[in-house]
Amino acid sequence: MESRKAKLIVNKPGGTASEKSRTYRVTLPNVWIEQLGLNENSRDIELSFDGNRIIIDKAQSVDSFIELHRSHKLLRLDYYNYEKLCTTIIADYTDEVVKIQNYTDEIVYIAFGVNENPTWQDYLEFLEERCVPESRAGLREYLDSIGVDEYNPIDIIRKTEGRMAEDHQWIRVTGVTRTTL
Repeated sequence: MESRKAKLIVNKPGGTASEKSRTYRVTLPNVWIEQLGLNENSRDIELSFDGNRIIIDKAQSVDSFIELHRSHKLLRLDYYNYEKLCTTIIADYTDEVVKIQNYTDEIVYIAFGVNENPTWQDYLEFLEERCVPESRAGLREYLDSIGVDEYNPIDIIRKTEGRMAEDHQWIRVTGVTRTTL
């Protein structure tokens, strides 16, 4: 791994911004940018922070994410409103990461709302929101009636398509790899 030292550029925004507001920038070497496949026409990046390091990656499409994680346990969930595909979710059960692609700007129909970078916990909570509550009275009878052995949101969604009485959203669950759940 190549390393270089750099200085952080600090700017004070003007206008109505708070007196303590700052923006931070750093200049990156051309060769690194080119190796990431970035240029003036392809500038979308993803930033990650692990508590100690900031990681810069070229923004991935769902297809490139699948290709990169092909040997992992992947699950694809397509989230619809009526018959319109609103969000594709790729869940990597090996690394417990999620990649999404939204196909609408209507926030109310997007799987994670304004959150464009859901965490694994966000994903698990989304699944549970599309199922009957685990604390529901008569849960055992409900699970038996849909043919599910235990409370597992993915199994429930496979049977019910995550349909809820109060909306028109639903989920199609499909495998991506041979090692899919």
